[in-house]
Amino acid sequence: MRSVALDLGVKKIAYCEVSAGEVVDRRMVNSLSSLEPTLGPGAKPARVAIEACREAWFVHATLTAWGNEVLVVDTTRSRKLGIGQHRRKNDRIDAEVMARAVESGGIPMAHVLSPHRQELRRQLSVRRTLVETRSQYVTTMRGLACALGARLPSCDTEQFSAKMRKAPLNPDVRTAIEPLLALLSPLQEQLAMVEQGLEELCALEPVVAQLRTVPGVGPIVAAQFVSVIDEAKRFRTAHEVESYLGLVPSEDTTGGKRRLGAITKHGNTYLRALLVQSAWSMFRQPGRTDPLQKWALAVAERRGKRIAIVALARRLAGVLWAMWRDDTVYDAELAMRSGVRGLRNAAQSIEFRAQALERAAAKLRQHRARSAKITEVTSSN
Repeated sequence: MRSVALDLGVKKIAYCEVSAGEVVDRRMVNSLSSLEPTLGPGAKPARVAIEACREAWFVHATLTAWGNEVLVVDTTRSRKLGIGQHRRKNDRIDAEVMARAVESGGIPMAHVLSPHRQELRRQLSVRRTLVETRSQYVTTMRGLACALGARLPSCDTEQFSAKMRKAPLNPDVRTAIEPLLALLSPLQEQLAMVEQGLEELCALEPVVAQLRTVPGVGPIVAAQFVSVIDEAKRFRTAHEVESYLGLVPSEDTTGGKRRLGAITKHGNTYLRALLVQSAWSMFRQPGRTDPLQKWALAVAERRGKRIAIVALARRLAGVLWAMWRDDTVYDAELAMRSGVRGLRNAAQSIEFRAQALERAAAKLRQHRARSAKITEVTSSN
């Protein structure tokens, strides 16, 4: 097969083809469709390398449909190919470096999500943007009120719009926040629609309900975990998952002395943040009956809360992965007593699984009822 690489730029695509160590074709095109005569169904099949980026999924699907073998390059390891070496990095050079690596067989591959998980990731991205926009609006309105010597009543972000409509605000404050308040209601309605769509997608993913049996893990955390990991069995150990998500300490071992630093923070930033939020939720739960929570509290006493929370988030990632791999639900005692390895040998009863999944379903029904009520109040106002 031909050895080809594409560097996907914002406005241009750099094309390079290598044969027997020599560049035989090089060009810049405006769009992927311009390459159909060269890489399309009527052309000789090629092995094509592209770097992982936002449009990589679409390009991968298109080139594969044209009959090519597509190699998605892991950008975290692309320097191994020589990309950016000697501070020389542009689209033409990158395309040539990747094309030579295709021919020599040295491409560090990135995982390509299945189509359903790609759609799940897209919907989660839309929801994240809407939630962050809503939070920004609310924060800005509270700041405007403070600047005028007033304080807006405290409430959940979801209920902010409805509560502000009924709150006795002075005219200056209401005039200042009204433009943003007017945008908040339709934004809340769109968010409710997106969350409904996410629920429908998650209904096709039984593993989401299983992962939600872990205390502190809600539907968004479980769905994001599934959309990032995609296939549990592509990882051999829990440590590989934790490293993939950037939750393991950085390491500098030279001269026989091992030095551990802060976590690497590689991988999906959003999922890592969600796992930390779940860790805080578990850490703060009243009762202190969960063994993982007790373990994190003990770590906090020795090394402080922040380190304990990151350690708990790392352990949660491993437990979630093991539950998915073994098709099981959360057993607190087993998770703490045996760790991730013990989950493989767990022979949980059907009754136990049913009870755990029913608890997760009950939480989902409560969430739906709350969302419906908020949407109804928002629409009426």
